[in-house]
Amino acid sequence: MKRYCLYLFILIGISCSAELKAQKNGTVYKGNDPAVRYTGRTLVSPDGSVAFDWVGTYLETRFTGGKLSVKVSETGTSYYNVFVDGKLHKVVKVCGTDTLIHLVSGIDKRIHSLKIQKRSEGEFGKTTVHQFVLSGSGRLAEEPAVRTRHIEFIGNSLTCGYGTDGKHRDEPFLVETENCNLTFASMVARYYDADYTLIAHSGRGAARNYGDSVRVSKVTMKDRMLNTFDEDLTHKWNFKEYRPDLVVINLGSNDFSTEPHPYKSEFTKAYKQILAQLREHYGDIPILCIYPVAMQAPVFSYYEAIINEVNDPKVFLLKLDKNLYNRTTDLGAAWHPGYSGHKKMAMWIIPYISTIMGWDLTDRVIE
Repeated sequence: MKRYCLYLFILIGISCSAELKAQKNGTVYKGNDPAVRYTGRTLVSPDGSVAFDWVGTYLETRFTGGKLSVKVSETGTSYYNVFVDGKLHKVVKVCGTDTLIHLVSGIDKRIHSLKIQKRSEGEFGKTTVHQFVLSGSGRLAEEPAVRTRHIEFIGNSLTCGYGTDGKHRDEPFLVETENCNLTFASMVARYYDADYTLIAHSGRGAARNYGDSVRVSKVTMKDRMLNTFDEDLTHKWNFKEYRPDLVVINLGSNDFSTEPHPYKSEFTKAYKQILAQLREHYGDIPILCIYPVAMQAPVFSYYEAIINEVNDPKVFLLKLDKNLYNRTTDLGAAWHPGYSGHKKMAMWIIPYISTIMGWDLTDRVIE
């Protein structure tokens, strides 16, 4: 009994010592503190940690004290855009377990807005946010403004921002050059001042994934779209967490990029399953289906058949022109569109969204 009490006092002493050290070094907040607003699919643990891996997941808050760090664990290597007062402050690399990442420094101690955006996709790593650590005088405060619109994008490498930061089409892909913030999806959301979620994975299709040896792949975006995590098929997402106003689907490039191509019946079946799942979970919201720029097969009739067969007045089809962007100057790394290519896609899509949603066009710059 005495030995047990001694152990208990030692443990309490260690815990108090750690807490005092944390208080001395800075003000500590849990990952799920109410002042922090996450947008995207996340999983909160009993200890207050918040885990996620989908590309584009972001958190927003306000803070004082001039410094902010985050204690995280990472399964691989992820990259994040850090915005302070709406401007890019830095890009940070996240890796390791229980690692303290310094996000913001060198600014005044007044209140500032903060946005941390996962710019790389789940294939490269899942992040768990344990704590936010501020300076001794620092505090977190909830963002007062809440956006009233939400767009969900379901797609592949184009939605992820694969190679967007690359400088030349022959440049090999690196995780560092993936930047979802410069995609058509993020531009569309910014133009309409909308929250967004990106449910996207490079190389994935509706019926068939890039380079697969079979016409119909085992796991495609019709399956991944149901999950909390991109890379974990066991945790199913609770679709009651949020309901977007609009869903934009940009799939098909990978289905037909290499042979064997799925049959028309196989592709339309998979695509209609995606639409049915969206109807089941989100109800009667508009869905915009995009016919991609870089289709390797003349299958626009497949998309037309899908629209005719579902016979849903709130399912729309928009065909992007095959010559929409220049195959040299508008490309980033690995022959994927760069910033200018994505901007042209956004400029094509925005007016159509205005038509189907009744959202006014403004003089806001598309960027």
